[in-house]
Amino acid sequence: MTDASKETRFERIRALLQAGLSPTVLDLVDESHLHAGHAGAASGGSHYRLTIVAPAFSGLNLVRRHRLVYDSVHLMMQHEIHALAITALTPDEQAAKAVP
Repeated sequence: MTDASKETRFERIRALLQAGLSPTVLDLVDESHLHAGHAGAASGGSHYRLTIVAPAFSGLNLVRRHRLVYDSVHLMMQHEIHALAITALTPDEQAAKAVP
């Protein structure tokens, strides 16, 4: 895969998450290089780590928050994303984490 197609994939993920969840924080890291030789990497799927803060998560448990994230990128999960590690917080949870 070329660097240009990796960047396009990365930007598509970000755009889908922005459109679907309107996050206040969206930190997406491509960790594919850590999984070289892994079956998912060999098939072209990439590994990502996501930290996302969105008001849409308020009142939802962890499973429902992850489902919202996966719903936003579901078409890419079939071939382009092999793994997605998610930290999904509400703005209040993020603020509470920042207080010492």
